[in-house]
Amino acid sequence: MRNFKLPDLGEGLPEAEIVEWHVKVGDTVEVDQVLVSVETAKAIVEVPSPEAGIIARLFGEAGDIIHTGEPLLAFEGEGDDSGTVVGELKSSQTRDGQGEADSFIIGAAPSSKRARANRATPGVRALAERLGISLENIKGSGPGGLITNDDVHRQASHQKQLGEAEALRGPRRTMAKNMALSHAQVVPVSIFEDADIHNWTKGTDITMRLVQAIARACEASPALNCWFDGDNLSRRLLDEVHIGIAVDTPDGLFVPVLRDVNHRSMEDLRQGLENLREAVATRKIPPREMQGATITLSNFGTMTGQYANPVVSPPQVAIVGAGKIREKVVPHKGKPAVRRIMPLSVTFDHRAATGGEAARFMAALVEGLAVDSNG
Repeated sequence: MRNFKLPDLGEGLPEAEIVEWHVKVGDTVEVDQVLVSVETAKAIVEVPSPEAGIIARLFGEAGDIIHTGEPLLAFEGEGDDSGTVVGELKSSQTRDGQGEADSFIIGAAPSSKRARANRATPGVRALAERLGISLENIKGSGPGGLITNDDVHRQASHQKQLGEAEALRGPRRTMAKNMALSHAQVVPVSIFEDADIHNWTKGTDITMRLVQAIARACEASPALNCWFDGDNLSRRLLDEVHIGIAVDTPDGLFVPVLRDVNHRSMEDLRQGLENLREAVATRKIPPREMQGATITLSNFGTMTGQYANPVVSPPQVAIVGAGKIREKVVPHKGKPAVRRIMPLSVTFDHRAATGGEAARFMAALVEGLAVDSNG
């Protein structure tokens, strides 16, 4: 048999979840025929065949996680494992829809879920089957991660009391990993301030004003528009401002990147953001459109909340949080007045930027927002 391994589905994504097989063992396939639909952290991708042949084996079932470079299926016949350019990997909104296409290169072991389940003796597997417990989500406490009878009974007790746990998939799984990475690598500090936006004209594009103000603040305090390498304690100050825009969806958090913000008009930026949001909503957004941000905006105020300490995603150094705009009684020209106020948060990695640099960034951000809509 010749194994065909899971290709690199785009710019370093390490794994994918099998959504649906389009072939079965014994089928004869042609070059570029769609073999399987898989879901990455960002999109559903259709994987084409690199060769013509007969399917001898499928590695994994719908719902299994396959890592890049692991066998996906096997062809009948002898020879080297498949590992060549396979034509177009097509993103799709749904299992039977089609979207953008990009060319990729192909990157042995079964999926990680199956490997985990195999770390148990036959007796333990029989006990799990009798109790209706899946071994796939159990972390073994025995030598080398071996799953024991006690592990199975403990899982059965938890399941009886709380119900079966839901395994995270796709974007939520990626979000969980990224948050853990940030917690391990970033030393976060948050500062808070209010921006008086009372003089904005009706219909002002709030998100675009924030985007432009962030670009201005990055020019005033470049230390927050950089990438930081914590392993080598080095930083790279960046001239271009590429803002990651946090987008909430039922499937989890997506952060598409609005590029070259400091050199584009507000109209161009708005159209660019609409295009990105549509691509996120339809799950047609290429992975490259969610990479390369130099700083991030979380505009959670479109829902609720005033201040926050949002999470910095390495190698970025900072993230801006914008809270819900409110009317507040504040001092204005020496007298109390009711003004429209936007609460702001800036969380930054204190290894890469000083408190003074973050404060200057915040001051420039507030100043940029305080200007009325007519300039």
